[in-house]
Amino acid sequence: MTEDVTQETRNFGTEVGRLLDLVVHSLYSDREIFLRELVANAADATDKRRFLALSDATMALPGNPAVRISLDKLTQTITIADCGTGMSKEELADHLGTIARSGTAAFTAGLAAQKPEDRPSLIGQFGVGFYSAFMVADQVEVISRKPGADDAWEWASDGKGVYTLKSATREAAGTTIILHMKPDAEEFLEPLRIKTIIRKWADHIALPIELEEDGKFSAVTEGAALWRRNRSEITTQDYASFYRHLGHMFDEPWATIHWRAEGTLEFQALLFIPSNKPFMPVEETRDSKLRLHVKRMFITDEAKLLPNWLSFVVGVVDTEDLPLNVSREILQTTPVLDKIRKALLNRVLSELKNKAKDIEDFAKFQENFGAVLKEGLYEDSGHAADIAALLRFASTREKATTLDEYIARMPAEQTEIYFLAGAEGLNPGQSAQLEGFAEKGFEVLLLADPIDAFWPERLGTYKDKKLKSASQAGALFATAEATAEITALCEALASALGEKVSGVVASTRLKESPAVLVAAEMGPDLAMQRLLRRAGRPVFGPPPRLEINPAHPLIIALAARATPGEDAAMLFDLAKLQEGELPEDPASFVRQVAAALAKT
Repeated sequence: MTEDVTQETRNFGTEVGRLLDLVVHSLYSDREIFLRELVANAADATDKRRFLALSDATMALPGNPAVRISLDKLTQTITIADCGTGMSKEELADHLGTIARSGTAAFTAGLAAQKPEDRPSLIGQFGVGFYSAFMVADQVEVISRKPGADDAWEWASDGKGVYTLKSATREAAGTTIILHMKPDAEEFLEPLRIKTIIRKWADHIALPIELEEDGKFSAVTEGAALWRRNRSEITTQDYASFYRHLGHMFDEPWATIHWRAEGTLEFQALLFIPSNKPFMPVEETRDSKLRLHVKRMFITDEAKLLPNWLSFVVGVVDTEDLPLNVSREILQTTPVLDKIRKALLNRVLSELKNKAKDIEDFAKFQENFGAVLKEGLYEDSGHAADIAALLRFASTREKATTLDEYIARMPAEQTEIYFLAGAEGLNPGQSAQLEGFAEKGFEVLLLADPIDAFWPERLGTYKDKKLKSASQAGALFATAEATAEITALCEALASALGEKVSGVVASTRLKESPAVLVAAEMGPDLAMQRLLRRAGRPVFGPPPRLEINPAHPLIIALAARATPGEDAAMLFDLAKLQEGELPEDPASFVRQVAAALAKT
């Protein structure tokens, strides 16, 4: 080997000061990303050499290739070594001396004529990942040797505008990167910290990543990438173990979805639906947290690959076709990503439709995640009909029924799907709103989740049948024939209540209750009005109408009194109470009830 003792100093290409500052301070949100980037580059170089060895024997890899990491607290350095393609003197200058010039990108461009299945698995697409090293290091040295070459070269820089090149020594082909750590980056000299980072970002890449401890190298990563294996090779226990490892779960998956999308868009997906609702000690997040990988390398779990109403689905999506921006942390808005999202959504919906055939099993799923799934009825008009067809609801006739089953039971004269949304903690089946529906033979869906106050109006119709709140079905029941005393009572109550009601009428709806509040046909129903008031939000639209039962003993007694209007507030509060809403003045209400009881 010819020894060259000279050292060259060169300037970086491009506006290095501005670009390096961007990389170090703006491009990456987390300093630990430097290790992901350097490991990805090392894996790329090794895969590249493996591919080239198919046609060039001089490129053959040594036995047991790996990326090896060493930590030295004494010298405050991290060393990352690979056995990849290495770089010559000019390649070091070209690839590391010019910001945003990527050897990987150039190499990939040269493979355009190759069949996809024959191409190596390359992660890097931009030439800035290497410079993330300067986030944690104030000096970086790169020693590299190409296979078949006699000489090695060292590139070194402090990232401040210049770099040096000089001859060096490396026993075998490959690249060694030495990071001289900044004083505030000593955390990365701890083995546990390095292991945590590697397992987070690169646990499933095929090339082993080894860490030196006590003079010995041992593998840090599993390299399993279960989603890339054939389903026939994977046992139920394998899936369950991976599911628990992935989501830190303790249950068995309720559903496992493992498939490979092929064609114009290729990706692998391994998704799980839990069998138990996860315990959330802190406020539950609504965002989908599917892990996005590119060629096995973890990129992010914030790509929102599924809509919020499927946020309970956990798993991994791995693609080789997804363009990323230079940081790999913020995904570009690309048609490819949109297609992946659409394919995942359709596949999960298909699995839910299939699982819904088992009524008892699906009931367990809906108990855990039905309220989340219902958010799709409100948020996703494009899939609302599919979601509505899946769900089952309690009703005045059935413990659980689908909307299709409900429609099949509707009498010929019934034209609308009736539902009653109840406040949380209130049994809507006990509501006075339901009195009269049974007499007509009309079934009413009983909705108890808070989200049930929102989605019916947004869904609007299902299979040409309008959804109608029972609390807004005043027109369904005729005004009862009333005596002069009952008519006078209605007038007195309306006068006393004033703007609290839009009117007081005797109704044929009520059978057991003395009175009920009925919402206007237009505007929010009573359940929505309750939620708005509890949230401190204004309620728009006309006030409710008070319907009274002319046959009820309380109403008859009130009508017989000389001044029936004095008890109007009490009757109004009674109607509110039976709908799960507190009186405006509980203390006054108690006094009114006590006074009324004293008169009996």
